[in-house]
Amino acid sequence: MTIPTYQDLMLPVLRLAATSEQRVAEAAELIANELGLSAEEREKLLPSGGQRLLHNRIHWARFYLSKAGLVTSPRRGRFIATDTGRTLLATHPSQLGVNELKGYQSFNDFYNGQKPSEEDSASTAFTPAVNVCHVETDTPEERIEAAYQAMESALRAELLDRIIQNSPAFFERLIVDLLLAMGYGGSQRSAAAQLGRSGDGGVDGVINEDRLGLDRVYVQAKRYTDSVIGRPDVQAFVGSLIGHGATKGVFVTTTSFSSQARNYVEHLNQRVILIDGNRLTNLMIEYGVGVRISRKIEFKHMDEDFFTED
Repeated sequence: MTIPTYQDLMLPVLRLAATSEQRVAEAAELIANELGLSAEEREKLLPSGGQRLLHNRIHWARFYLSKAGLVTSPRRGRFIATDTGRTLLATHPSQLGVNELKGYQSFNDFYNGQKPSEEDSASTAFTPAVNVCHVETDTPEERIEAAYQAMESALRAELLDRIIQNSPAFFERLIVDLLLAMGYGGSQRSAAAQLGRSGDGGVDGVINEDRLGLDRVYVQAKRYTDSVIGRPDVQAFVGSLIGHGATKGVFVTTTSFSSQARNYVEHLNQRVILIDGNRLTNLMIEYGVGVRISRKIEFKHMDEDFFTED
């Protein structure tokens, strides 16, 4: 039989997740047995050859379910149904796909792009997750761009999820690695020696702006899941800058900053940069921190000059 689409796999994946903690590989085996997939179908690879097709589709089904709050990840590489997911299953749904997931606000926030609340400025909103269900009028290039944007949006969301699941010490190392990748700090050893001094569960310290240490930047980070960083937190950070005689600071959070906080830093003598969760993950992708290239694709066009006769 044909391997089900990732949407057709959502309901079987959720049902499995309601029985116990699952891993994608284990879920794939159980679902393959249930559907009676052949050995060839179980081993079928993506065109890139990098992953089994069934595993990839189950991964995307699980990811979309998590954005709707129907499954959660209790530990690395595992997922299980939430109370919301179990409640849905109790209604005995006949199908479950993107249209059904749109009934959950958390999924709509992800799928359509998070809209800034009254406490957020427009610049903190997440880039929309483009709908890859294109219409026939789309050109091949438009389809490729839509798929690329959807995967980038999913990657940003996954990066934030993994950051929040890891320890404060991991977050410290992440900030160090990112700043080093961007050209700050001089070396891993000197950067790590300066950061993570506060002991408040976050990053709070000083890092060299250049390799010679001619200027320094004060860094603070808050690893939150849903709290918006308001003006009082930023004011306290600026107070620390003044106390240290510093003129430059970077405040990093996994969530977002309120509009009042952003407006406040625009009128300071000190240079303060606010990095929210969206910008953090964008920088991680741009500088290759916590990500790696899985596949490169070249697109070639006709060389008109080659076919021109003088």
